[in-house]
Amino acid sequence: MFDLSYTEALFTQIVFFAAFGTVSLPAAAMLARAGPVRTILIALAAMIAGCLAIQLTAWVPAFPVVLASLFVLATGIVMLQVAANPLAAALGPPEHSHFRLTLAQSFNSLGVIAGVYFGAHAILGGAVFRGSEPIRTDAARAAGLAAIQHAFLIIALLILLLAIALWFARRTIAAAAPPPEERPRIIDALRSRWALAGAAAIALYVGAEVSVGSMMISFLASPRTLGLPLATAGLYLANLYWGGALAGRFVGSWLLTRVPAARLLAIAALSAASLCATALIAPGPAAAWCALAVGLFNSIMFPTIFSLTLERSTATPSATSGLLCVAIAGGAVVPLLTGQTADWAGLNWMLAAPLAAYAVILAFAVMAAGRPAT
Repeated sequence: MFDLSYTEALFTQIVFFAAFGTVSLPAAAMLARAGPVRTILIALAAMIAGCLAIQLTAWVPAFPVVLASLFVLATGIVMLQVAANPLAAALGPPEHSHFRLTLAQSFNSLGVIAGVYFGAHAILGGAVFRGSEPIRTDAARAAGLAAIQHAFLIIALLILLLAIALWFARRTIAAAAPPPEERPRIIDALRSRWALAGAAAIALYVGAEVSVGSMMISFLASPRTLGLPLATAGLYLANLYWGGALAGRFVGSWLLTRVPAARLLAIAALSAASLCATALIAPGPAAAWCALAVGLFNSIMFPTIFSLTLERSTATPSATSGLLCVAIAGGAVVPLLTGQTADWAGLNWMLAAPLAAYAVILAFAVMAAGRPAT
């Protein structure tokens, strides 16, 4: 629709990182004062506003309008992350926090699979995207933008239904949630070595996962790998990459009741790094299958890094959670480098930056394994 390079296209993800950098600390302060239920309701309202802002492209069909709308949507997602992750970790015995957070993230993966299916059919399934390259006519661009507008309108309606359901369950959730902290000090998280290490690890993880997932459709459509039509590549992304993440999170939830979290994280990071390295040197289809398999090992990384950091940080949970979410903004360097690498060296090199990110996560896991939670 907008004739973008890979780097420019990945700004649809970079605006999300920008939202994490600007909204996380205010969201942590809101969480400490208003509690999780009100914070989540405000987050859902912001997400609906972002979906509705996409409709402005009907009158101003410009890429900056899309980016601004996605930024509004992203502010809601950031508030949701800040509020929901500590809530999931806190609702139950501390020794099972890894299990609960990973289990909650499993349903997040289920939502991603449903979303990619929806997007592949609603946006990539039209006549504009029948092959591995879009049709570049004015009529095709208009049809593509209309498909995006309709898709985001449906998403807004679904989020509204979720907000209504949460409103009716608000008293039950509020009664089970831990009491808000009166005076969170984000500066305390900046003084914690483990909070800073976890912040770096979680930023690189999100950057790597977003980069691989965002480039996957183009990667699978490339004649050098599988040469698939774009819509079919979208289904591969849903079923295999995000499907692997879903399966891995359910299996990981079970494994975390039996295997130390740091050890399991190290295995996952080493496996993801090895797959990326193999995809860089393997011939065509083998590279595609290795890239798709990375999703399986991404599965337990976010909740495990998050809970390992909460356990070891000397700051309060809300302060640590706020720092972890604001640090995600730093992960924007991974999709930026991924896009630039694909533009300069070719699409087959898109996994070089994620490979480096997984290597750092492996180092974090080894450090955590050597330092038990206090």
